[in-house]
Amino acid sequence: MRRADVTELSGSVGLGAWTAFGLLTLAVVGAGGAPLFLDDALHAWSLAHRPEVAVAAARALTATGTGVIAYLLAALAGVLVGRTPRQRLTGVALAVGCLASGQLLRYTVMVLVHRPRPPRQDWATHASGWAFPSGHATTATLTAGLLILALTVNAPRGGTALRLAVGCWGVLVGLTRVYLGVHWFTDVVGGWLFGLGWLGLCVCAMSRWLPAGFLT
Repeated sequence: MRRADVTELSGSVGLGAWTAFGLLTLAVVGAGGAPLFLDDALHAWSLAHRPEVAVAAARALTATGTGVIAYLLAALAGVLVGRTPRQRLTGVALAVGCLASGQLLRYTVMVLVHRPRPPRQDWATHASGWAFPSGHATTATLTAGLLILALTVNAPRGGTALRLAVGCWGVLVGLTRVYLGVHWFTDVVGGWLFGLGWLGLCVCAMSRWLPAGFLT
């Protein structure tokens, strides 16, 4: 794909995702933080379907969507996208920077919106802070997107199954937050949209300013 195409596509995806995120945020704020759309139904379903083995699996999966693991995966994406030692070092710095700045911006939005989480007695894992947008969903979306981009750069005509698996991981991390009772579904949707929007804008900037041959 040509550099101009990457810039246009990533910018369009980022702008579209953030437009949708803005509309969802307005709905959340307008409702005073109360559950929206499928929130109550999916929360009730999760509470009614919690065998111990499923809860344990969800806790293990949700743990991969934050902290050191996410940063290691982002760094791996940076290594994969480069062709020379210098490019790999730059790739790691950019990937980790994209993730860290996205998390910081997400935290700022979370504090401003200050949406309450579901009732604490329904939680099946630890959680902290306000609910919207979900930090795990945002982090997993950014990390998965960076890995998918790196895999696409290295094998543009192959690796479809691996890219699909990475994408599914990003989605499932978000869904575990609903299943474990610490987020409403719209918190997770907000995290997916926010992460996709920030990733799109980061890739747009990278494709515009990085030296020729780095991403294509």
